[in-house]
Amino acid sequence: MSIPFSRLLTLLFSVGLLGLMATAPATAQERGNEEPRTSPNAAVSQTIGTTEVRLTYGRPQVNGRTIFGGLVPYDEVWRTGANEATTISVSSDVTVEGEPLPAGTYSLYTIPGPDSWTIIFNNVANQWGTQYNQNEDALRVDVTPGSAPQHEMMTFVFEEVTNTSGTCVLYWAEARVPFEIQVAEN
Repeated sequence: MSIPFSRLLTLLFSVGLLGLMATAPATAQERGNEEPRTSPNAAVSQTIGTTEVRLTYGRPQVNGRTIFGGLVPYDEVWRTGANEATTISVSSDVTVEGEPLPAGTYSLYTIPGPDSWTIIFNNVANQWGTQYNQNEDALRVDVTPGSAPQHEMMTFVFEEVTNTSGTCVLYWAEARVPFEIQVAEN
């Protein structure tokens, strides 16, 4: 059985392209990429009483840019990090800024503003950061941002932790954005 020369060239060209695609480096934004990311992933967890709270997020850097009101526009939904959507897991029912949030894992979005931020807990946890759908929101709360010394990499920390509450704080650029999480007393 012989293959026509033009068909053989097409086949060889296709196989060559597939080989090139398989060995070409992927960008840092793609899921499953084994290369170091421009915005490396991080996780932080805190036990409040007996409830574990865990955030997983990509850590973008300032790199000399104007962040809030610039790279991250005011009054628009922001994925609150880089790469995949930032997630927050709570192992039992909690309240956030006094509003109930059932145990589970959520994507965390925000709407930054100069004087107020909206913190959004979205029911679709495993999504690319820009696939947000407001119809899937589990909870929205408003908080007041503050200023902080410069933070080059976006960072979440827990402050003022007791057996019944803790404050989760986002630091990036010169912003400090806190939201309080409360758990039931044991």
